[in-house]
Amino acid sequence: MAPPPQSTGGPISTELRINDRIRVPEVRLVGPNGETVGIVPTDQALKLAQEADLDLVEIAPQGRPPVCKLMDYGKFKYENAQKAREARRNQSNVIIKEMKLRPKIDAHDYETKKGHVVRFLGAGDKVKITIMFRGREQHRPELGFRLLQKLAEDVQELGFVESTPKQDGRNMVMVLGPHKKKSEAKADHDVVKASKEAARAERKAEEDAEREAAHAAGPVAKKKERGRSENLDPDIDA
Repeated sequence: MAPPPQSTGGPISTELRINDRIRVPEVRLVGPNGETVGIVPTDQALKLAQEADLDLVEIAPQGRPPVCKLMDYGKFKYENAQKAREARRNQSNVIIKEMKLRPKIDAHDYETKKGHVVRFLGAGDKVKITIMFRGREQHRPELGFRLLQKLAEDVQELGFVESTPKQDGRNMVMVLGPHKKKSEAKADHDVVKASKEAARAERKAEEDAEREAAHAAGPVAKKKERGRSENLDPDIDA
């Protein structure tokens, strides 16, 4: 005897059951403003939905009885789609920048490298710090460890140690994560940019006003030269 065919099933629907698709005899009803109505027969809940020109939507099918709410289902789906679209727009791809240092780096180069790390963290990016050992330096891993510790302390206002220093072949690696998310960092950057643009516009307006005022005043009158006949000393001949 052949075994019965197995059902492969289909994709699980994420759609909520609404109106006539709700087959249970009774539901725990919630009003359109979130108020609790109580347990009512499904037929009565459907009648209330029709009278209010709304839909009866099953929002918690696992409940006993299931929880249903009176709402405009079309508007509900539209608002959820808008929220999902906004969330996707605000999502940012995680970017990992990399900065390489030598264990015996001089002070000037260190400050330059640190400046790059500060800029990356301030922009909301992660930073992978790699200490590269060469020759006999490989036998002094504590040099790299102390350097990574110093860097983490110097930038702690902008980031934190997400992955502690660990040896990776000839290198030692540490990952710093930003305190601010990418979207927050971008928002802060936009605010600073807008502030600078406003300040430039204000200075330009002041300069334009000064030029207009100078133009309205006209050229400075030249001092009239006194002729010989205007000499006030009577002892001097004209």
